[in-house]
Amino acid sequence: MGELELRPATVADLPQLVAIYNHYVRETPITFDIEPVTLEQRASWLAQFSATGRHRLLVAELGGAVVGYAGSHQFRVKPAYDSTVETTVYCAPDCTQRGIGSALYEALFECLGHEDIRSFIAGITLPNDGSVAMHRKFGFSHVGTMHAVGRKFGSYWDVGWYERLLPT
Repeated sequence: MGELELRPATVADLPQLVAIYNHYVRETPITFDIEPVTLEQRASWLAQFSATGRHRLLVAELGGAVVGYAGSHQFRVKPAYDSTVETTVYCAPDCTQRGIGSALYEALFECLGHEDIRSFIAGITLPNDGSVAMHRKFGFSHVGTMHAVGRKFGSYWDVGWYERLLPT
């Protein structure tokens, strides 16, 4: 099927990014979006990322298809939070547990290595053993759990918060 290529996301990737994300919207509690997103909504989401700086979005492409993405985005809007970013990673449903998410995170952290970032934050809907294990692999530590903060599919879901703090 070809070799995995990791590269910055482009507007041309939007249909595949939307398809991956909407799977998780429709089928899982992993995201707390309840309704599938549109291309227009995701276009404004994509606009927050750039090829340089703290806010990046990388895609994994295999055989000409986008099979996953990972990004870093603004954690909070107040300027004092600028050196903290929140990370996210999603893989196409037929491409999980194949190392693609780890490859994306490795590339993301590598390209962010020279940016003014002190901490990375990840919120993980629980339970999600795979995501927790991957974040721990990349040096994230559990810093707390917010209980029953999301309601989806008729159930309440907890969110575990994980942090990767870099030395000063």
